[in-house]
Amino acid sequence: MNSQLRVSPLLLSLLAAACVSVPTGPSIMALPGAGKSFDQFRSDDLECRDYANMQVGGSNANQADAESIAKSAALGTVIGAAAGAAIGGRDAAGVGAGAGLAMGGLAGTGAGDASARGLQRRYDHAYIQCMYAKGDKVPVSGRLESRSPPPIYYAPPPPPPPPPPAPR
Repeated sequence: MNSQLRVSPLLLSLLAAACVSVPTGPSIMALPGAGKSFDQFRSDDLECRDYANMQVGGSNANQADAESIAKSAALGTVIGAAAGAAIGGRDAAGVGAGAGLAMGGLAGTGAGDASARGLQRRYDHAYIQCMYAKGDKVPVSGRLESRSPPPIYYAPPPPPPPPPPAPR
């Protein structure tokens, strides 16, 4: 039973980290531009995926998430072991390491999720820029404004002249 208690924080951290997986590649839809064949669109898509991948340093959102969780869990383990050793000696170091692993893993899950979202957003922006530059259709957010020219305002006409004076 005691060995199960030592494994459960690790298992809990790993299960929490394994729940979410961000898809690799763009998370937006792009459509072929006017007059483009599907083969041209596929070629643009591959080039833009490569371009976006270079813009984020060659990693994907899942890698950023996993690295952040692993670093936080390792740091939590070290800090927990040191705190446990300082408080209760050698036996408490193991308990402190387990608690640090659990807390670091949980903290890393939130940090990893934020890292993954940020990386995916940067990837999507680079992908959208590339596809748009190649003439393909990409989604945009916000309100679209009409392309009509702005209204022209003219000065109001001058007031009518005053009436002539009455004869005397």
